[in-house]
Amino acid sequence: MSLDNRPVYSGGCQCGAVRFRVEGALGHASVCHCRMCQKAFGAFYAPLVSVRDAKLEWTRGERQTFQSSNLVQRGFCAECGTPLTYEAPDGVALAIGAFDSPAEIAPVFQWGIEGKLPYVDAIHTLPGKDTMGDEEAVAFLSQLVSYQHPDHDTDTWPPEGRTQ
Repeated sequence: MSLDNRPVYSGGCQCGAVRFRVEGALGHASVCHCRMCQKAFGAFYAPLVSVRDAKLEWTRGERQTFQSSNLVQRGFCAECGTPLTYEAPDGVALAIGAFDSPAEIAPVFQWGIEGKLPYVDAIHTLPGKDTMGDEEAVAFLSQLVSYQHPDHDTDTWPPEGRTQ
């Protein structure tokens, strides 16, 4: 919380080149199934939350934008490609997965359901395993060193001695 008891959120891209801070209440969170959002996120849908009534500040780096239609720009990190924003005339929405604590932001609505992929509603019924449950990949995974930015603000990034 900020000094005036307003909620504060932070987040950024995977590599840490772009970071943001939001002060104030977030709007409604949603997922959009339209084909444009699927392509922008490279995923089954785009999870987004409006920051219309909150103060959005870019605290590190600058997002690049792509004009995806005559009315909408999509913001992303030029270094690692992480999708960050949906920017329309009525305001900005941020990618929920780009927040440091995305579990706090639960979608409450779905848009563009005409583009929903036919298997999305059944994904939760698929069998699942913990990451290390893939016995064939354990040797590979145990040697893996993540260069992903941590889920909190840092004074500098990347760490000294390592380049992105």
